[in-house]
Amino acid sequence: MNSTPVPRFDVVGLVVTDMAASLAFYRRLGLEFAEGSESAPHVEATLPGGLRMAFDTEETVRSFHEGWHPPSGGGRIGIAFHCGTPEGVDASYEGLVGAGHKSELPPFDAPWGQRYAVVLDPDGNGVDLFAPLAAAEPSGAAE
Repeated sequence: MNSTPVPRFDVVGLVVTDMAASLAFYRRLGLEFAEGSESAPHVEATLPGGLRMAFDTEETVRSFHEGWHPPSGGGRIGIAFHCGTPEGVDASYEGLVGAGHKSELPPFDAPWGQRYAVVLDPDGNGVDLFAPLAAAEPSGAAE
């Protein structure tokens, strides 16, 4: 009998250039962080269901991975927030863009049945905002 534990998905981690700017962005999307976290080298938020989202500064990563450099070019991670309703997508988008964050895709009614938009976080990661167009059970982020 194998007594080795099966790995369990537990954390989504982002390396950030500016912790304060990143936390401000994700706070606008409902994540909660301890007061004073803006100057910490590592910060976590526990999401509904127990999954965690972690943020590490570039300096923190370099402290244990000396040759690490931030990637260049487009993002390779997908982060999506269910905004409840099409109006919630529009309001979240307007709030983020109004706070100075860059739009990648303004809200539109997608052919797969969602109101959908993409805003870039302070490090250029695309963050999808979505909600079903019709009154239906919440679905996952668009593929």
